[in-house]
Amino acid sequence: MDRVPFGISRLDDIIGGGAPPGSVVLLAGEAGAGAREFCYTSATINGLAHTDEDQFELHYGEVSDRAAVPEDIHYVSFTASGDELRREIEFTMSEELVRAGVETVEFADFSQEYFQLSAIPREWYTRKTQTITDLGQGSDRRGVLEALGEYLNEHATGNLVVIDSLTDLARAPNEHLDWSNITLLVKGLQKASRAWDGLILVLVNQEALSDTQMGSLMGAADGTIAFEWETGGNERDRVMFVREFRGVLSRLEEEDIIRFETEIHDGGFDVSNVRKIR
Repeated sequence: MDRVPFGISRLDDIIGGGAPPGSVVLLAGEAGAGAREFCYTSATINGLAHTDEDQFELHYGEVSDRAAVPEDIHYVSFTASGDELRREIEFTMSEELVRAGVETVEFADFSQEYFQLSAIPREWYTRKTQTITDLGQGSDRRGVLEALGEYLNEHATGNLVVIDSLTDLARAPNEHLDWSNITLLVKGLQKASRAWDGLILVLVNQEALSDTQMGSLMGAADGTIAFEWETGGNERDRVMFVREFRGVLSRLEEEDIIRFETEIHDGGFDVSNVRKIR
C-alpha cells in the first residue's frame, strides 16, 4: 500500500489512489468554499468502507489497487463534541449516508483543555457545573497541545486523523500558546507522521491568517490544498487546487491539471470538473 484515500472519489482517481502514507495535508480555504466539507466527506466515506459496502461502492466506487482504506478514522475538534459534529455533518450530507459512515468514526473533543483558561462558564463546554473540588484540581490540568499529542501518539498510526481546526488552536485562550507553537506543531506532526504512516488532515481558515503565517504553515506541511470562491458574472463557484504536495503535485502537472471545480451535495464534497492548461 502506497496511498491512503482522501475519500473524494474523483480526486483519488486522478492522483493515483490518494495521498502518500505519512502525509500531513493542510486544507486551507475561504469560509464556505468547501474545506470543512472536504473533512466531513473524507471521514464519512472512509468510515462507510467499514460499515456498508454497497453504499461505499455507490458513493465512492472501487479503491485503487495501490491504496488501502485506513483501519480507523479519528476526528479531533477543540471546540465541538461528537454529537455536535454529527449534526453538522448531517447538514452537509444525507442522513442515511452519515448515519452509516460515522458509525466507526471516533470523535475526540478537547473543549475542556481548550476553554479551561478562558472566562467561558465551565458548564457551557462540559455540561457540568464547577465545584469546590474542581477548583482544587486546577493545577493538574493538561494543556491542549499536550492532550492532542497524547491522543495522536495513541491513535494516529496507520489511520486517518482530521484536526478541526488549526485556526481555533491559533486563537486558544492560553497566554503561553503563540504562533511559533502552532508552526512547530505542524512541523512536529510532519516528522511524526513518517513513523505513523497514516494520513493527517489539518483544517485551517486561510482568511484568518496573514500571508506570512500561511507561508510558514505550508512550509511545515507535506501538502496544501486550497479552497476558494471564484466569481464570474452573477455566479460564484467553488474551486480547489493543490498549492504543493509531495508525490501528488507532480502528477497533476504532468496531466496539465491546474484547478478543480467542486460542489457540495447529499453525497458530500465532490469534484465536478477538472480544468487543464489550454
